[in-house]
Amino acid sequence: MVISSGDITQKTYKKIVLQVSLTELSFCVIDLITHKVLHTQEIQFEKNKVIEEQLWRAFVDFSILANKYDEVIVLHNNSLNALVPASLFDPAFLASYLQYNIKVFETDLFAYDMLLPYEINNVYVPFMNINNFLLDQFESFHYKNSNSILIKKCLEFSKNKEEKLVFVHVQNEQFEIVVVKNQELLLFNSFQYTTPEDFIYYLLFTCEQLQLNPETVNVKLLGKCCEDDAVYKITYKFIRNCSLFQVAHLTAGLDVSETATRNHFILYHS
Repeated sequence: MVISSGDITQKTYKKIVLQVSLTELSFCVIDLITHKVLHTQEIQFEKNKVIEEQLWRAFVDFSILANKYDEVIVLHNNSLNALVPASLFDPAFLASYLQYNIKVFETDLFAYDMLLPYEINNVYVPFMNINNFLLDQFESFHYKNSNSILIKKCLEFSKNKEEKLVFVHVQNEQFEIVVVKNQELLLFNSFQYTTPEDFIYYLLFTCEQLQLNPETVNVKLLGKCCEDDAVYKITYKFIRNCSLFQVAHLTAGLDVSETATRNHFILYHS
């Protein structure tokens, strides 16, 4: 989806990607010629404060946000989404696809991302207040749901792999599970958690529902996770083939560390 308030007339050969949730803003600047990451920043929002005010403060504190860019991408990091096969999809009925997953209001606006070439549409509720704020900052931008990026990349990584792969994308109080097999999406779900015990409960429950044996299933962790984290340790305790997703083959092109590549996986692959 594209929002525009004018024309971009000056080339900078750089793009900026912003990922926004109700709890944080992260962004990166990427060189469009070398595809290297030039700058990455993560900002935690204060609880019970208006999002637009905190976004305004970010633009004041980080002048790089006010620079001109050839391309601006905004990622809405929320779980207000539903996946619909292309064969069943009609853009006139976006609300109906979401009503069984989330509480839908009459005032909600809806959008969708096409996950090509996988014939999947990700229908979601964007943060329109955030879009409206950013429209005052940028001449134009594309916006997407963060999960569209995650799912598409997991499908790509599963090419020619006949075993079922479980990708777990870890955030501070939320995580996403993507189960794939040779570019076929078997499951996507998102869970809120507060403790490592919550985390492993939802993960093991998902494996049970898909009849995936914790002794044999291959689980890859990415996002905000390292081997010293309590989340990683408890997953390793209950799932034999658990490991951090190996990103060494991705870091050279981006010119960032493996840790940064995992932490900002969605941001860097948008």
